[in-house]
Amino acid sequence: MKYFIFCFLCFSFYVSGAQIPDHIFKPNIHSVTLTKSGDMYSYPVMNLNSGDVFELHFDDLDADVKTYYYTFVLCNADWTPTTLTPFDYIRGFQNVRISNYRTSSIAFARYTHYQAFFPDRNCMPTRSGNYILKVFIEGDTSNLVLTKRFLVVDNRAAIVAQVQQPFNSKWFYTYQKVNVRVTLNSTINVFNQQDARVVILQNYAWTNAAYLTRPNIFRGNYFEYNDEATNSFPAGKEWRWIDLRSLRLMSDRMQQLDKKGNITDVYIKPDGDRLNQPYLYYHDLNGIFTIENMDNVNPYWQGDYARVHFSYFPPGNRPYEGKSVYLYGALTNYTPNDSSKMIFNPNRGAYEKTLFLKQGYYNYSYVTVPDKPTGEVFSFENTEGNYWGTENAYMVLVYYRAFGSRADELIGYTTLNSIFQRTGAGY
Repeated sequence: MKYFIFCFLCFSFYVSGAQIPDHIFKPNIHSVTLTKSGDMYSYPVMNLNSGDVFELHFDDLDADVKTYYYTFVLCNADWTPTTLTPFDYIRGFQNVRISNYRTSSIAFARYTHYQAFFPDRNCMPTRSGNYILKVFIEGDTSNLVLTKRFLVVDNRAAIVAQVQQPFNSKWFYTYQKVNVRVTLNSTINVFNQQDARVVILQNYAWTNAAYLTRPNIFRGNYFEYNDEATNSFPAGKEWRWIDLRSLRLMSDRMQQLDKKGNITDVYIKPDGDRLNQPYLYYHDLNGIFTIENMDNVNPYWQGDYARVHFSYFPPGNRPYEGKSVYLYGALTNYTPNDSSKMIFNPNRGAYEKTLFLKQGYYNYSYVTVPDKPTGEVFSFENTEGNYWGTENAYMVLVYYRAFGSRADELIGYTTLNSIFQRTGAGY
């Protein structure tokens, strides 16, 4: 009986840990952000046993007070849950109540804003790796509200990375290649070339991350990854944007601003494909969004909401054959799914989508996905076009699993920019 209970608890933990990363499970939850404390443009990465702190923000549009808790789950490099128990990677309490909340004021939309700073001395990760932050109701871990990824790094690897124009003629003008060289420090004993793994992210998105398991050059604690077939990314173009920091005055990308009672509708200027347009550089946020407010003092509980209407006109005002169009970026969790899918309106000859967004500054793009599975996650090719010189942000992560270990460790992390860390053809 004891053996049965133990197996059941392990299975229950495994299932509860195998949640979807970066997902909102309740329709009343909006405007979820997780960043380093004080830096709204940052990705949530912290050093192990450091004083780094994250801040979590989200709104509950039910506008009441609920008892929310959070915990976190350790995952491997591919975001599958480890077989470790929380006692192996959490010091302190496993569930922590979110006690900082405030009801909205001034804004027409009614909501309760929740805020949490972690880790703290009562709940702290003790191992490096990939983590999923889980927020749930009333202490019931199965009643999930949202999940967000964050990373904990134990720096034991030196990383040198550069962005290069590919040599392959098919990708020469449209892709960017990331060359990576990794040197592990002397505390790590490597038995074979697959002991270390490298993951490359473009613009903070895990949707099209490159997982590198076989180095092109392997010598002791030195690994080099330079294969164009695995290290190259479609470059896309600079992200489109909409400025919602003010709902009193129209910004440059607004076509119409309607206020009817307590509801605000924002109609964005119609977008078209940029496939044959010349590349134009301008500063963007590489796909993320920020919660900001120019109308009031505090953006978190004084920011208002609006129904934001997006329109995309395909060539010839005809739908793409065998493909669907999706809104892509942090505002849709970089995920082509039903909540980000655009609907074609034959009367206008345009794809349309409406999102309920809080005041802030948003980056977005349009992508296409084949209706029949082909192995392609998404593509900029039909909507945005690709230009190899586009400014993109990349993250390089190095993982290591020691012999006999049951979890991947994150031992290296660096960021680079496709303009400032660029080399190769044409330069």
